Amino acid sequence: MLNTLIDKREMMFNLVDRLKKEKSIKVKEEHLTSVLFYQTQACHELVIEAFRFEGISAPVILENSDKNIETHVRESSIEIVLVELNNSQNVSKDMELISHLLPNDASVIVIGSEDAISTIRNLKAMGYYYLFWPITKQELIDFIRNVNENRKRNSGLGQNRVAKKIAIWGSKGGVGTSMLTAEIAFQLTTNKKSTCLVVDHNFSGGNMDILMGLQKFEKRLVQRGSLSGTLDVAFAMSMTKKVNNMLSLLALDSDDLNELELKEYIITLNNELEKQQNFIIEDLSRSANSKQDLRNVAQNSDAMVLVIEPTVASVREAAKVKAQFTSEKSSARFFIVLNYTMIEKNATVTPEEVEKFLRQPIDIICPFEPNSDAITLEGKHLFQQKNEIAKSLRRLVSLLIGEALESDKSSFFKRLKKRA
Repeated sequence: MLNTLIDKREMMFNLVDRLKKEKSIKVKEEHLTSVLFYQTQACHELVIEAFRFEGISAPVILENSDKNIETHVRESSIEIVLVELNNSQNVSKDMELISHLLPNDASVIVIGSEDAISTIRNLKAMGYYYLFWPITKQELIDFIRNVNENRKRNSGLGQNRVAKKIAIWGSKGGVGTSMLTAEIAFQLTTNKKSTCLVVDHNFSGGNMDILMGLQKFEKRLVQRGSLSGTLDVAFAMSMTKKVNNMLSLLALDSDDLNELELKEYIITLNNELEKQQNFIIEDLSRSANSKQDLRNVAQNSDAMVLVIEPTVASVREAAKVKAQFTSEKSSARFFIVLNYTMIEKNATVTPEEVEKFLRQPIDIICPFEPNSDAITLEGKHLFQQKNEIAKSLRRLVSLLIGEALESDKSSFFKRLKKRA
């Protein structure tokens, strides 16, 4: 009897010791950096419970708003982004509106209740996964793990997401193409929190460094054969100049290569850099741009902005550009910006005459700003000013990223209307 009690007591002590040891061992948590931008409490709770139950590191949870998205994804290294759009009336359109806020290297899962093949197809074309709501916790976790495995294999959606390419084409020299390029780039990086690369196609000169606020800037010199065996993302990045954390400039020069060869060099570098940026803005401001340049723009750009001034020469050249661009049957969106490089009374054509000649409405009119050079030399930007041209520049960027535009009721447009 005594031996039996001793044996039971020893068993109890052994059991207690084992439990203490097991308790002291920490369960290894599956590590995954993720964030959920939610719209409904139901989705919020399901995601938290699913991650907790499976032992996966909890995602950052934030309400779905442009401000939260643009702030968080730029301050963190995110592997998977969950975007809930259960309250959306048009999932594809809403994702287009926030696509410029999302980093290209993150895998994006859209959660929505829109049951349509077209939605899946549209999101897939944008490089996003779609998870139809309602879902179970196990379905969510299985889907996330599958996406994460795709990341590790460098396959699946999101691996082919590249920058949106916007070409700013000047109808002739001196119409303000470089100015618009710089203003668009700074707005995208400052106001829209999107990474941006500006590509300067003016190899023999230009003032992009001044517009970018760069001092003692020299274009990157390239030599014949320098691409051989060295071209990768790291090399392409080394050829750019960092303007700020969100904005870079690619500007080249060469003593060995001619202009045509430099353009091919630019295209090659762009192909390496397009996965690192939300936007690539190309400054095609020179009148020496060729038909091949326009063909490249038509085939490889998401949007083209044709910049004209209110003169006969500029409008005539714009008509030729528009005709060739149309003949290329490009899928790129096409916009016309009328930039007043002189005071209104010195213009030789009216906006109505421009529209009639080009057979297309003008999308944005930028009024003459006599202090533009002084503002730039002070290191400031036109879009940040409280004047009419600032309003036009902000409207232009909203147009490019698909934001809704309110009707313009500025005094400048009223004056133009009265004049006509």
